[in-house]
Amino acid sequence: MTVSISKMSGKLQGIAAINTNTVTNEYCNKQYSRADPDNICTHCYSQNMLKTFRKNCQPSFERNSNVLASDKALDIPKISRNNNLIRFNGHGELINAAHFLNLCEIAAAYPTKTFALWTKRYDLVKPLLDKTPANMILVYSNPRIDKVMDTPPKGFDKVFNNVSKEFDGEANCTGQKCIDCQVCYNFDTTNVIIEHVK
Repeated sequence: MTVSISKMSGKLQGIAAINTNTVTNEYCNKQYSRADPDNICTHCYSQNMLKTFRKNCQPSFERNSNVLASDKALDIPKISRNNNLIRFNGHGELINAAHFLNLCEIAAAYPTKTFALWTKRYDLVKPLLDKTPANMILVYSNPRIDKVMDTPPKGFDKVFNNVSKEFDGEANCTGQKCIDCQVCYNFDTTNVIIEHVK
């Protein structure tokens, strides 16, 4: 089975993505079910979308989950030459170490393209940081709302923070389309991103 590439909508319109199934991810379900209002996973857009109006995406995302979490040799997906920015985990989260290594393999196969991985799974990534190819941006997705991290964890390039409407400070992720902003997809821009919870 090959990995499918998604065309994203909303603020991710114009960015290609390799997604997995949030609804069957053990880590995601554990975080989501805690119903902790201070944990961004409680407000998970992916869980909500994949259970309702994007339910039809679950089969292809589930196939990606199974392929990417496997230790079997990976068939590198074909990425259009028009897609120079690719997001890992537009939907989903790292499942295991094999998942991370497979994403690294995909990025390494396209050295002229930029890949960005959003993850909360520092535990999985930390021992494998030396496997990260030079064209793959690691974005730590801070799970705590209103607890802004002003430095990414060691080995990560950026940290993505979520804040409430009441947060006393500026947000630099303002809801514009990512393809127009590209702060998260550029090593040379700020390494601290702040977005208001939707």
